[in-house]
Amino acid sequence: MRASLALHLALFRRQKAQIARAVEGQSAAFRAYESRYRRRTSDYRRVLPATAVHERVREADVVYVGDYHTLPLAQETYLELVEGVRETGRRVVLALEGVEGRHQAQVDAYLAGRLSERSLLAKLGHGTSQGAGTGVRAQLAYAKRHRLQVVGIDRRAQGERSLELRDAYAADRIAKAARAEDGPRVLVLVGQFHVAPCHLPLQVERTLGGSGVRGLVVYQNAEGVYWRLAREGKAGEAEAVELADGSLCLLNASPVVCQQSFLDYLEAAESGDMPLKERGGSERFRELASLIGRLAGVPVGRALDDVEVVTEADEDALVRIQRRGRFTQTELTQLRRHIQSRESCYIPRSRTAYLASLSLNHAAEEAAHFVRHCAVGDAMEAPRRASDAFYARCLEEALGFFGSKLVNPRRSCLGQGEWALRFGKARGEEKQVAAFVLAHKAAEVEVPDEAVKLLPLRKDRLFHGVSHALGYMLGEALYRAFDGGQVDRSEVRGLFRNPLEDPRATYFEWTNRLSHPLSPSGRGTG
Repeated sequence: MRASLALHLALFRRQKAQIARAVEGQSAAFRAYESRYRRRTSDYRRVLPATAVHERVREADVVYVGDYHTLPLAQETYLELVEGVRETGRRVVLALEGVEGRHQAQVDAYLAGRLSERSLLAKLGHGTSQGAGTGVRAQLAYAKRHRLQVVGIDRRAQGERSLELRDAYAADRIAKAARAEDGPRVLVLVGQFHVAPCHLPLQVERTLGGSGVRGLVVYQNAEGVYWRLAREGKAGEAEAVELADGSLCLLNASPVVCQQSFLDYLEAAESGDMPLKERGGSERFRELASLIGRLAGVPVGRALDDVEVVTEADEDALVRIQRRGRFTQTELTQLRRHIQSRESCYIPRSRTAYLASLSLNHAAEEAAHFVRHCAVGDAMEAPRRASDAFYARCLEEALGFFGSKLVNPRRSCLGQGEWALRFGKARGEEKQVAAFVLAHKAAEVEVPDEAVKLLPLRKDRLFHGVSHALGYMLGEALYRAFDGGQVDRSEVRGLFRNPLEDPRATYFEWTNRLSHPLSPSGRGTG
């Protein structure tokens, strides 16, 4: 098993156990329901581009889209599918699990402009703040903006037959919408387990009585499919797959990211639907640092007791950072600007991680920087001449991005093609960054010794922007090589432990190596 997959699985299993402890009392009926879904999504037939999914959606009459309720990307993807079919001219109906059928009159009044959004959300039981109700809020706003019909398909039910009763109720509502004289296309958004063909789709088919309505199931990020792709080294590339029964599955987030969105939701609910406090960010940071440290062969146990984790929710962030390290007034000004720019960072001098966002990407990236600090200590901040400081920062950024990719393989960064587009369209500082990045990447291949002449050496926003971009690209290449077996774990450990006495040489050694990767046998791939 590849080390990247092993690390990702370890985090997945740990979070799965955490979720299981938080969600207790599942009935035998629920476990059987879940089991049927998992059997249906344990494998796939072939990989497809996302465009093929959109084409199949346009050919269907009723589309069942699986939802992971706490993952905003799941609801955003649903609206993207709606947008794709809305342009065909055929009337579209949104059938939403997030709306109970008993509130249909209020939904209709809102869509007609007779009821305010605030009043509607209060009726539905969703607040206007960030939380589980934001997806429904966006869907209703979209429907109102584009004058689309919305049908609430959920109902309250308890007991052993609750899932069966809810599916039967939803099926009646969906079938009624699909039977309309003008033959609309109905796009259903409902929990992932419900869309298994033997669950809600079968109920709708029975209710319609073989009327020739074409149904299509579109899962999102089914775990069985994802782990099969991961074992084959395709998880970071596949956009969608077709399953054996003709269902489709879109892949836009890893199971770890889905899990974390649920854990974030639980944390927010416990704190009264407020932003996550320090405990959530601190625990996540320490967990990720332990996992990355294990891969990098860097003991972090004792150091974890001393690291401070500060989040965007902490009003005294700068004060807490300042208390733990000696900073000049200039450095404090730079730190203040950094915090105001909402960018995460790890500050070695004060052993503090600042998380501008509680996303998995941010936490994992700064955890990797912390692991790096544990490995090399003060060498991480050693005084360097300008060009060496530039390449050292590129390498530090590469290791941070690499660490985040271990946790979330679907994370992406801008490549040379995207930077070329930015150079053509952007202005000001962004255009300058793009120009330096493109020039340096060209020099890396053609005249490496001349590349140093193409550096922005003043430690300003341009210096940081260019080193950040080059570092991310190197981190992306390093992850791909590691995931593909061209770079082994011992080499990753060596890079984490490298004090970078000659960062320029190390940077070019790795960019050259990764631009001509070796196969596992040691021969070049040509």
